[in-house]
Parts: sequence; C-alpha cells; structure tokens
Amino acid sequence: MIDVSPALEAQIKAEGLTLEEYRWVCDRLQRQPNRAELGMFGVMWSEHCCYKNSRPLLKQFPTQGERILVGPGENAGVVRITDRLAVCFKIESHNRPSAIEPYQGATTGVGGILRDIFTMGARPVALLNALRFGDPQDPWVRSRVRGIVAGIAGYGNCVGVPTIGGETYFDPAYQRNPLVNAMAIGILETQEIVTSAAAGIGNPIVYVGSTTGRDGIKGASFASAELSDRSEQSRPAVQVGDPFLGKCLIEACLESFHTGAVVAAQDMGAAGLTCSTAEMAAKGGVGVLLDLDRVPARETGMVPYEYLLSESQERMLFVITRGREAEVIPIFHRWGLHAVVVGEVIAEPVVRILWRGAVAAEVPARALAEDTPLYHRTLSEPPEYATTAWNWTESLPTEDGRSPQQIFLSLLASPNLASKAWIYRQYDQQVQNNTVLLPDQGDAAVIRLRPPTGIPSAATPWVGLAATLDCPARYVYLDPYRGAALAVAEAARNLSCVGAVPLAVTDNLNFGSPEHPVGYWQLHEACRGIAEACRQLNTPVTGGNVSLYNETIDSQGTSRPIHPTPVIGMIGLLEDVRLTCGQGWRQVGDLVYLVGSLTASLAASEYLYVCHGQTTGRPPALDWNLERTVQSVCRQGIAQGWVRAAHDCAEGGLALALAEAAIAGNHGATLSLPHGDSLAVRQMLFGEAPSRIVVAIAPEYRQVWEETLRQQQVPHYELGVVIPADQPFTLWVGETAVILLSLDELQQCYRGALAHALEAPLP
Repeated sequence: MIDVSPALEAQIKAEGLTLEEYRWVCDRLQRQPNRAELGMFGVMWSEHCCYKNSRPLLKQFPTQGERILVGPGENAGVVRITDRLAVCFKIESHNRPSAIEPYQGATTGVGGILRDIFTMGARPVALLNALRFGDPQDPWVRSRVRGIVAGIAGYGNCVGVPTIGGETYFDPAYQRNPLVNAMAIGILETQEIVTSAAAGIGNPIVYVGSTTGRDGIKGASFASAELSDRSEQSRPAVQVGDPFLGKCLIEACLESFHTGAVVAAQDMGAAGLTCSTAEMAAKGGVGVLLDLDRVPARETGMVPYEYLLSESQERMLFVITRGREAEVIPIFHRWGLHAVVVGEVIAEPVVRILWRGAVAAEVPARALAEDTPLYHRTLSEPPEYATTAWNWTESLPTEDGRSPQQIFLSLLASPNLASKAWIYRQYDQQVQNNTVLLPDQGDAAVIRLRPPTGIPSAATPWVGLAATLDCPARYVYLDPYRGAALAVAEAARNLSCVGAVPLAVTDNLNFGSPEHPVGYWQLHEACRGIAEACRQLNTPVTGGNVSLYNETIDSQGTSRPIHPTPVIGMIGLLEDVRLTCGQGWRQVGDLVYLVGSLTASLAASEYLYVCHGQTTGRPPALDWNLERTVQSVCRQGIAQGWVRAAHDCAEGGLALALAEAAIAGNHGATLSLPHGDSLAVRQMLFGEAPSRIVVAIAPEYRQVWEETLRQQQVPHYELGVVIPADQPFTLWVGETAVILLSLDELQQCYRGALAHALEAPLP
C-alpha cells in the first residue's frame, strides 16, 4: 500500500486523478512518479484524452464501409469520394475554454480542428460549427455569444478556410456552460495518407511551428472538469491562437509531406508534447527520446512540467526519415516557422524526457496512451424526469387565447427558429471560391471539390460534397436513445434535401458527468441510438470527440448538467454539384408537396417550449423503412430535375418549414390543410415528426412525381402552389385562412429577431 500524505493527495487531485488512479500509475511505473510524470498521467488519463468512461460505449459504433479509408484512432477520418478524390473530416469541442475566455476559446477550437485535418495530408476546404448558449437576454450569455462568434470568425476568416454551415440553439440548460463544437473538412493532397505512428529506430523527431509557452497548461484536464465560480482562475489553461501562423503551418506541412520524407505527423493539441510523443510512440510500438532543451520556448525559466503540459497553439511533431532533414526543415524556415530536431525514435517503448542533461521523466508509452483506466459503469433505470415526460398525453395546454397566426409568429421569431444571419454573416463563406449553397439557402452546406489535378468538363462534371451538423438536444434530453437516433436521421435527411447521398459521420458527444447515474444513462442510451441509426442509414462513424463533465456548480454547490447534446456531423456525395437543390421556392406555379405523414405530435416540440414553457413528452420513434424511402425519393426527384426545392420539416413543424421555404426563395404560396379541431390544427401546423420533407415540383412533372411516390408507397400530401412575392403567404385549414401574411412581414419577423436579442447593450 502506497502512503499518500495530505499534500500529495491534494496534488493528485489537482492533476485530475483519483487516489485509485494514482495507485495504478505507481503500478505501471513500479515506483512513485515525479511531478512532471504525474502531470503527464493527469492529462493523458483525463476523459478528454483517454475516454475512460466512454470507450466501452463507442465500440458499438459501426466504423467500416466500402468508402472508409481511415476510421477512428487517427487525427481524422478519411473517406473515398472518387478514384481521384478523398476527403478528411472531424469534429472537436472547445467548451470549457470558450466559457472562460470566449474569443480565444473559440479561436483555438477552430485552429485545433484544422490541424487535425492537415496533419493527415489534407488541405482544409471548409469549416462548420455547432453552438449552444443559455438565454440570449442574459448579459453574460450575450457576451459569450459575441466573443465566441468573433473568435470563430477571427481564425477561420484569417486562415482562409470558409465557414459554410452549422447550427445554434439557446436553452437555459447551457446558461453558464456554452458548447462550441467545430468541424473541418479537407481534400487529401498526398498520394499516401499521413499517419501518426512513429517508425524507424534512429529517425529524428522534428518540432515544427510556433514556440512553446505557458498558455494552455493542463488544458486537457481543465476540459474534463466541471465549471464553477472559480473557473475564471483557470484562464491560463485557455490557449492563444494565431491564425496567420496557422496558415503558414498549413502550407509548410503540406509542402513537406510532398517530399516523402515525413514518416509520421502529430498535432500538438490537447496535452501538447506529452500527447504527441506518447501517441506517436504507442501507435508505432516504439519509444521516443525528447530533449526539452532543444524545444523553442517563448518564455524563460520553464520547467519540464510546463514544457510537457503546455498547449501552445500552431505546433506539430514530425518523424523524419534519417538523413532527409534538410529536405524538410528549410521549408518551415521559409514560412517563418521553427523546425528543430528535438529527439529521435528509440527501440525501448518509453517516452524518455531529457532536461539539462538528465532524465526528467520516463514513462512507458502504452501506459500513457493505451493502457489507461477504463470504467464499465452500471446502467440505471430511466430516471424519473424521463418517465414522467413519457407519460405526457397529447392534449392542449391551457390556451392563452392566441390564434394560430400569433403562435406562428412567436415561433418564427424565437431564437432557436429565427434566422442565424447575425451569426453567419460574420463568417467568410466564399473564400476559396468553392461554396455552392450559402447558409439559409439549403438544408446542408454544399461545396464543389477541386481535384488535385485536372479541370472538370461537361463530360466530367464537378463533384460536390454536402455537410451538415445536427442535434435536437431537447429530444435527446427527453429520450436519449430516440433523440440521438433522430439526430442522425435528421442529418442524413438534410443531406438528401440538397441531393447528396449520406456517406459517413463524425460525432461530438457533449454530456454531463458519467459518474452520476442519470448522466451515464443519458450517455449510454444516446450511444446506442447513434449506433443503431448509423447502421440503418449505412453511415459509418469515422471518429469524433467526447466532452463529458459539462456541468456548472452553482454557489450552493449544486451541479447542473447541460442537456445531453450528441452533435452529428455528416458528409454526403453529389456526383454532379450542378444538380444540387436549395430550400427556397424559385418558380411561380411550382406545386408544393409534403413527402411523409401529415400526422405529427406536439411532444417535445418547439411549440410546447416557446408557447408554454414546457420541455416534456416523448420524441417520436423512427420508422426506418419510411425514413430511407423518403430520403431516397427526394434524392431521386432532385437528380431527375423534378424537385426544384426541398426542405426538411423539423423543429417548429410544417408551418415553419413552409415559411422558411418562402423566405429563402422570396416567393409566396397558397397552401391548404384539411379541417380539424383545435388540437388537430396545432398538430398539423406545429407538431414535429421525422421522415418528412417539403418539396416544390415543376408542374410538368406532377404525374411522374406522384406515380413515383405511389410506386414506392410513400405517404404524401399536395399542399398548394407557389405564387409571386407580392402576393401573401396564405395557409388555409379547411375554409379558414389561419395564416395570412405578406412576404415582407415573414422576412422582418424571421430575420430580425436574433439580431435584436443579441445586439442589446451589455451593462
């Protein structure tokens, strides 16, 4: 038994380890660690780095497919698009740093995910983000929204990668714990995918990029801890990004990869030098010798603990073929970056750290990167809050006398449903000149993919890539299994609405503490839902990120978790980008159809939340055959030219989907629904259900379209016709026009609401 003094116990806890984990560290080392080694274990055994609570659950995800070239385990996943093209994509979180220092937290989140992409040998071509905030009326929340959005723009715009899409939601569950998830996509430029496994005994290890400082020390441990009133004291754990150095690093790395001299490459992100050395060694089954005296430093008096745990940005670690250093190092010098031989690959499978001529730390590589703690927690029964919600009956809450039109306008102006133009207009969406659909133009972002060589022609058209991020977190909170499955289905549906075939998934699992029975139940069931949905839709998971302990400890010591938020990033293929389809109505006389069921539920809906302040009910279960068929027939209609606009019917229900299509296309419409009582009318207008798409059909294709729907046994309903912009948007129920508004009224309500909320002066 190891004797642990009170002072040592405090140090162990400060590193984010438990006493039991400390004893495991001693078992791995066969001795007690020194301070630097303890710090190395603290960051590498954090949830952020080793997924000690989530790894058993992630194993159920499907990860294989005919297009999957690289799956989980590398810096990013790689998917084959054509014989000449492959794309690399991944999502990461930067939640805690963004809560404490919003601008730099978001900036370094973008920089970090870009490094994951070009580390693989891919040129970054697109960024997306998924954001969650509390009440926008709260000045603290507004300051975070402004800082985070500015940080995303500040890095992406400067580094020259377009931010082409994303999603933003507001809910009190995120009041002091905003979520910042960044996704990046790149086109592979190298013939061989660059991996992170070190190889070749005696090969030099080269440090490239910026200098090492004291910023971001223990950032990985900070990212695995709950937020509290004292979290402001952790501001030094927030990294500082430099997008201009980041751009230079992209170009220098890609140029150096083309030499063929780079054996392996690893980003120095979470856990910095510790993570990069340990993971490269463990993956290659070799060891790493690293001399800290050679590491370029920006501050004086740094000690091994600080060098090893610093998360200073814009840094990489390479393994170079011995004797070919001169082919690589001058490239980085030409780009104004450091490139220094700091060590070598050794046969003994350890990470050996030298400082001032002595060994400062020596740890088995596998003990840091692979032989890490793993917790198999007990699954509890569904918690009381969920079973109570599931018993909610489909009935109207006490009405306040508002008409359907008044309810409709309240929903249209709510922060979750209103236009996010105030946010996305701060991002450059068109740099690189490949963006086909801008935000608010389509259900998914679309870019054309420039091949490494050759120019497409009419005979060989541009290939397009569609991308989306989705997570109906309120659904996941109420039923994690159904909600997570619905998130995957909605992501795929959004891709299908622009004509793309869904290919693969990257996920970001944002949850509370898995040590609490409710938190683990939410995580367990959500992973089960994602796994099932990805199998049903043939969209393997190529990797992602897990962000746990997203909880805020208030002044009374009560821990308040966020809503479970498994963000699904998905990419899809367009064989010819010219055949893509937006959500806006474009032609007067086009016929508007609802593909899918007219029946929907008010359970878990935006209607209940916005109009009655209720988060209750059970999200609908998916009919997978119907979901696949609805998506397939939509893609078929787009490819054939029958469908001229398509829009997923999701949050806010049918009425909101129709309004968004009118606003996006700057056209009105005359639309009709069958007569019903007060409950039925609200269900038709504002109820939510999966497997539903609103489409606009060229009138000359009515017959073939309806025949296709009948043959495939797809439920559908003809709603009406597109009319000129100077005529009102009219929605009839039976003989009554329940919504009658000009297009200007729709646009003013939809486009101005969020800006009005966020531009209120801060105290």
